[in-house]
Amino acid sequence: MKYYIIAGEQSGDLHSSNLIKEIKNIDNSALFRGWGGDLMKSEGVDIVKHINDISFMGFVEVIMNLRTITKNIKFCKTDILKFKPDALILVDYPGFNLRIAKFAHDNGIKVFYYISPQIWAWKQSRVKQIKRNVDKMFVILPFEKQFYKDFDYNVDFVGHPLLDSIENFNNEKYNINFVAENKLDGKPIIALLPGSRKQEIKRMLEVMLEVIPSFKDYQFVIAGTNSVGREYYEEIIRGRDVKIIYNQTYNLLKNSYAALVTSGTATLETALMDVPEVVCYKGSYISYLIAKNVIKVNYISLVNLILNEGVIAELIQKDFNVNRLKEELTVILKDTELRKKTLRDYSDLRKKLGIRGASANTAALINKYLVTSK
Repeated sequence: MKYYIIAGEQSGDLHSSNLIKEIKNIDNSALFRGWGGDLMKSEGVDIVKHINDISFMGFVEVIMNLRTITKNIKFCKTDILKFKPDALILVDYPGFNLRIAKFAHDNGIKVFYYISPQIWAWKQSRVKQIKRNVDKMFVILPFEKQFYKDFDYNVDFVGHPLLDSIENFNNEKYNINFVAENKLDGKPIIALLPGSRKQEIKRMLEVMLEVIPSFKDYQFVIAGTNSVGREYYEEIIRGRDVKIIYNQTYNLLKNSYAALVTSGTATLETALMDVPEVVCYKGSYISYLIAKNVIKVNYISLVNLILNEGVIAELIQKDFNVNRLKEELTVILKDTELRKKTLRDYSDLRKKLGIRGASANTAALINKYLVTSK
């Protein structure tokens, strides 16, 4: 069968690549075309647009790039019709993907959505679009099934793909020589995860780096991404005592005593690696004001959302400053009872995330729904 798959961010590229691998195990004649990154490409996807060219964050950045986004949507629609897929698979990336879902549905293409947009946090009205245009939704957070059920829409809970990614890392990819190979010293490591886009890296990393002089008994290491050149990081670092290690985030976390993490999927990855963390986020002032008025949840990190409790500190907007960051980092480094409680909470988090095998479960369901619809 022919599959057209769209992922617009790095996490989507990761989860899509694992899903594609599982689909190929079931359908050995599968052909893939789509929008994504290097991981999807390594699985044989004919990449039409790379995530580095299509990822825009925040309300202001989206507005500034509306012309580009509109052109991309038009191009995507044309490309889908030319490819004539048996199924369209959408992965998160709601602003773009929900528009494409409607187009595909109107043109008689089967639409599957893997990893629900976080409409439970804001824009709940999008449920109507999803019910109308998405044939099957596969959700990865345990509370999402009930959320959709309240709107009379049946979805499949497939488990969280990070459980498999981390288990695979622990079993096959953990590098026991990580510290020596990267010439790190014997001090405990504090990992800095500033994000993957230039805009957020600059905004987050500049504040994170300011705490370094106050923690001389620790070494700070940035989780770098190859999508951003070393020169960009160096402009922000400006000679500070910090190292950058590229594309080894899991190995870095595995060896870290604590972490400062930009809000997003990385907060959940850090928790599943059993690393106490401080969650950080600061957007443009206009984006923040808009979000503050529309978001309907009490927390921004997936860890706190899933546990429905403030397990880890969240420093948002004006609270994300050097003084507050020092305070919260000191707490997770020094308070042994808090660290023990955090690790117990992380154990509860794993239990709540439920079943493993998200990619395999989703691939099997896609195959089942395609076969039964013929």
